[in-house]
Amino acid sequence: MNLSNVRAPKKASENKKRVGRGMGSGMGKTSTRGHKGQRSRSGSRMMRGFEGGQMPLHRRLPKRGFTNIFRKEYDIVNLEALAALGEKSITPEVLRAARLVHGKNQIKVLGDGELKGALTVQAHKFSKSAQEKITKAGGKFEVLQ
Repeated sequence: MNLSNVRAPKKASENKKRVGRGMGSGMGKTSTRGHKGQRSRSGSRMMRGFEGGQMPLHRRLPKRGFTNIFRKEYDIVNLEALAALGEKSITPEVLRAARLVHGKNQIKVLGDGELKGALTVQAHKFSKSAQEKITKAGGKFEVLQ
């Protein structure tokens, strides 16, 4: 692409639709609103999802399940990712700096992968396999609150 073949996107040069500017414009008199009816009146506003009196879609569909508002979100980290860091002591700050976890979510360590050396790992939750592999490698795991 260079300056000789740069073009504006389609419809970029079209003018805005101006209604109510006389009969010659094709959008005069009723200003594209038609005659009478609820939508033709000024100040008329129907609720979102209004379907002309028909039962709206959001009421026709069944409600399912349950949303627990106290649910805790965990960012998961596998042991292979911890081993790849090359650190002996692993804290949530180290994981955030390495961009393995994001935000303020709690951290759960899962046991996918193998550990070669002893690690001290601090996290909010550990799977059983992760606990076994960390202790087997001679390391320690600390559960944070």
